Amino acid sequence: MNHSVRYYWFLLIAILCLSSCGHHNKNHIKIGFSQAMSTDDWRKQMNSSMKIEASLRPEVNLTISDAENNVEKQIGDIEKFISQKVDVIIVSPIESKPLTAVVEKSLKAGIPVLVVDRKIEGENYTAYIGADNIEIGRIAARYIASHSKGSGKIIDISGAIGSSPAYERSLGFNQIIKENKNLKLVNTIQGDWEKESVKKPLKNYLLQDSDIEYVFAQNDRMALSAWETAKTLGLEKKIKFIGVDGLNTVNGGIELVKSNVLEGTILYPTGGNEALKLALKMYNKETIAKNNILNTIVIDQNNAEIIENQMDRVDQQQQVIEKQQSAINVQEVEYASQNNLVRLLSLFLVIILSLAVYSIYSTIFISRKKKELERINKTVVEQKNEIQDMAEIARKSNEAKLNFFTGLSHEFKTPITLIMSYVESLIENEKIKGTALIDEVKLIHKNSNRLLRLINQLLDFRKIEEQKFTLRASKTNIYSFTNEVMTNFKGEAARRNIDFKLISDAKDTTLFIDRSLMDKVYFNLLSNAFKFTPDNGSITISIKESANNSVKILFKDSGIGIPEAELSNVFDPFFRASNNNKNSSGIGLHLSKEFVLLHHGVIELKSKQGSEFSITLLKGSGHLKASEIIEFTENKNDISSLLLDDLNSDTDFNDNKIIEDSEKHSLLIIEDNGDLVLFLKNKLTAEFNIYISDGRDAIEKALDIVPDIIICDINLIDKDGFEISKTLKKDLRTSHIPIIILSAQSTKESVLKGLQSGVDQYITKPFSLSILKQSITSLLFNREKLRYYYTNNIYRVEPESKFGNQEQAFITKMNEIIKSNFEDPKFSVEDLAEKLNLSRVQLYRKVKAIIGINISDHINNIKLEKAAELLKANQMNISEIAYSLGFSTPNYFSTAFKNKFGVSPKEYKNDTLG
Repeated sequence: MNHSVRYYWFLLIAILCLSSCGHHNKNHIKIGFSQAMSTDDWRKQMNSSMKIEASLRPEVNLTISDAENNVEKQIGDIEKFISQKVDVIIVSPIESKPLTAVVEKSLKAGIPVLVVDRKIEGENYTAYIGADNIEIGRIAARYIASHSKGSGKIIDISGAIGSSPAYERSLGFNQIIKENKNLKLVNTIQGDWEKESVKKPLKNYLLQDSDIEYVFAQNDRMALSAWETAKTLGLEKKIKFIGVDGLNTVNGGIELVKSNVLEGTILYPTGGNEALKLALKMYNKETIAKNNILNTIVIDQNNAEIIENQMDRVDQQQQVIEKQQSAINVQEVEYASQNNLVRLLSLFLVIILSLAVYSIYSTIFISRKKKELERINKTVVEQKNEIQDMAEIARKSNEAKLNFFTGLSHEFKTPITLIMSYVESLIENEKIKGTALIDEVKLIHKNSNRLLRLINQLLDFRKIEEQKFTLRASKTNIYSFTNEVMTNFKGEAARRNIDFKLISDAKDTTLFIDRSLMDKVYFNLLSNAFKFTPDNGSITISIKESANNSVKILFKDSGIGIPEAELSNVFDPFFRASNNNKNSSGIGLHLSKEFVLLHHGVIELKSKQGSEFSITLLKGSGHLKASEIIEFTENKNDISSLLLDDLNSDTDFNDNKIIEDSEKHSLLIIEDNGDLVLFLKNKLTAEFNIYISDGRDAIEKALDIVPDIIICDINLIDKDGFEISKTLKKDLRTSHIPIIILSAQSTKESVLKGLQSGVDQYITKPFSLSILKQSITSLLFNREKLRYYYTNNIYRVEPESKFGNQEQAFITKMNEIIKSNFEDPKFSVEDLAEKLNLSRVQLYRKVKAIIGINISDHINNIKLEKAAELLKANQMNISEIAYSLGFSTPNYFSTAFKNKFGVSPKEYKNDTLG
């Protein structure tokens, strides 16, 4: 009886263990969002983008409460979130002052608060995200100043009283208007953000004075109402209207611009998805900036359609993501069902095996009971047959699952490819470049690419098993091909200080290879070499010609190697060496061997003080079938194949005015095709001062001239365009110069390589000259806009921000030194240069090149911004602030402050404190 009791206890424990394997507890992050109102499209779009972002994160439980424009209700909603002990509270305030107390209550309860769109009184909150409303007002005023051709009279339609965006937009707008003598703000109408608040006061004023050139309304709804009011008086074509929001909706800002109702609108991003991401960082206690400013732009007839198309694509992408999320949820349900089935089968196997053990155990201890032994033996035979049947069922189930996951891999490939395409578009998007978001986008791209390569390996494995590969070999210079593949790993080698080199005595040798398949072989071998080679190690590729009409390619590394007893198994599928503690699918080397065999070659391995893989390939094409050979050519000499535009037609590209040489931007063309150089020079010389290089002296010329923009080919004399671009982007003297790659190489690998080299745009041949010219104009405009952004915002960037470029690292370090020496009145530009290990002249040129102002003005800007913060804090008087920031006298400080902000320190302090 004791043995039976033990057996049943063992069986019970096994059943309990298996039944409990599938239970998992998931922690949910509770986020409460108090929305001011949801009556307008802008806030509906904010809610939508926040919900979509939450749907991509299963761990997030998002609750949105609509305050319906009622301050008391919004306070009650936040109180409810506090009582529910949510993890993070997001607030879009209706008014500033009334919500200050309840936000402070949340912070005291240990719940972080993220304020979006509008601010509260003071700065007692965790973080803020939204657009710079002062800058929005300035942008609107600058646009009017640059386009005004009439009376210069302006009407400002403000938002609701007590709303921080209304105050800040009016402040920024008035500052610029006061600076322009040709403009005059003749009336300010106090609106409440809605249409009806505009019509009556505007109509009354226009009846008194109809000579108005511009109306600036602080949102698009009030701008539309202003236009409708002017239309009733027949003034809709005489007066130009500027709005704010730039929504891509019915009667939104973009549609109103396209239909000529509005002259322009200022994009006011909702920031819904950014707010949710920032809230998650707060929950994870990551270091974040106090104030997070969203970028904006003017939308007018020149770019309205482009921005509308971009927003439509983003909406389409969001729909695709939602569909994929639904598909993944369905797959998870199916996977859970199959997982339970596997567990049930495993439970049956445990029961059967337990019965078999019990039967054998009984035959040993009850040998004297012959009849019972015969019965037990019969039972064992029957159970054995059952186990075999179960094993066959399990084998078929495993085959079905493998086919299922292979099919699923095919299904994943299309959406992953779409995701990568959109991510590549985001990486090139000027709004994302230079923001902290670029690192996250690049991480998405890197891991998507990794996932796509793994899926391709799985599909290749199935295709190899089913013998579905067809060789497409072309005549290839094996040295150039090897060098080209190595370029993808040189960054990793440099980062880890690995001696990565190519040795060859056969630089002109050509072989017939399938470039796509051999690229995968190289990638697998080099990936393994880098994976198992320690930092400061070495990886060498050698190409040697053999006497038997073959070429041997050797991959030698100084890594951990493979145990000698396991060498014969390395090319088996799913093999993993005993000394390998890294993640690995185990099919890469198997695929490499199969691809080499398709070339009628041999791959071998030796392992002693590292690993050495050798690939032996035959010369010529006699060993290949005619159907396995294709042509691979690239023609770059015929200029007619490089252009889409008619070379004999000048009418589309001639300017209406002649630009003086002193006003022209400088353009460096790095190209060794004489015909193409001549063509570009003839077409662009009216607008640019042209400089030419065939590639041999490109870097020296760029450093000497420091042009405004560069056009560069890839295949050049001495150095390729990627290397030139990378060198210029790493040198601080030239890193700010936009570079356009103009090449016949149109593969995705070439474009990606160009982006990795730091180029700003990649245009393939044949190309449209009009597109090239517009690209040059856009890059120069964006460079000036970026320089303006640096001038006005660089002091706000905190050390943890990551723009991913040398200029940002240099400016960040310089700002830290300036801030740490605020109180030293003797601290000079020479002291700053010494701390940066530069001369005064070098420091001046670098700062001028990056942000467009001299270093002294930059230091004053940082001090004055700090002064503004101290004035808001109201803990020091104006004289104390002046001396604490190193100003010689309070009068000099007041003059400098008024020159920057348009108001005196005293006025600024009074306006801020109300």
